[in-house]
Amino acid sequence: MKASFKGKYDADKATVASAVTVAFNAGDVKFRASMTDATVVNGPSLNGLALAVDKPGSFTVDYNVPKKDFRFQFMNTIKISDKPLNLVYSHSLGDEKTMLDGTLVIDSTNKVSVNHVLGSGNCKLKYTYVHGGVTTFEPSYELAKDSWDFAVSRKVYADHVLRAAYQTSSQDLAVDWSSKSKMIGSYKVSALFNLEGGLKVPRVTAETTWDLEM
Repeated sequence: MKASFKGKYDADKATVASAVTVAFNAGDVKFRASMTDATVVNGPSLNGLALAVDKPGSFTVDYNVPKKDFRFQFMNTIKISDKPLNLVYSHSLGDEKTMLDGTLVIDSTNKVSVNHVLGSGNCKLKYTYVHGGVTTFEPSYELAKDSWDFAVSRKVYADHVLRAAYQTSSQDLAVDWSSKSKMIGSYKVSALFNLEGGLKVPRVTAETTWDLEM
């Protein structure tokens, strides 16, 4: 059985949030239960409690306990000219939203992704290119907004990744520094800049995750 603890600090709101996830395998199916600090603050409650059943590469069923809301996700891979096309179908009963995702892996450095929410009339296209195994470029285009987004990330040292993403529609620039370590767990520090009307003080958040084998 595996457990993970996640803590997050929002400097803008001066708030701390945490979450705990416990998972165990039953053959090739994984069961997960997660809770947030809202589950235990002010006495035990169902707030922030979620359950999931997952078969990697096949399906995931999530259940939000306080909202009594199910979310289904089904995955499959087909071949197009010997290239793998990864398909994901997801549906949420609560907001009656159905989403389709497709990712065509052209080779080890190039892939194209499409995201579409049924009935929205919107479609988002993304191209991913990995240069030299360390730098990733991700331009994307959203049809409904007629806008482009750009992201670039680069591996720094062995376990660190620096990523910057810019949304042209909102003029938001997000910069993340993340790391994964077996010794101290995973952590990420993020700064969000809104460039509309000039550079302002960014919103800074920090989060960390520890994984435990039980």
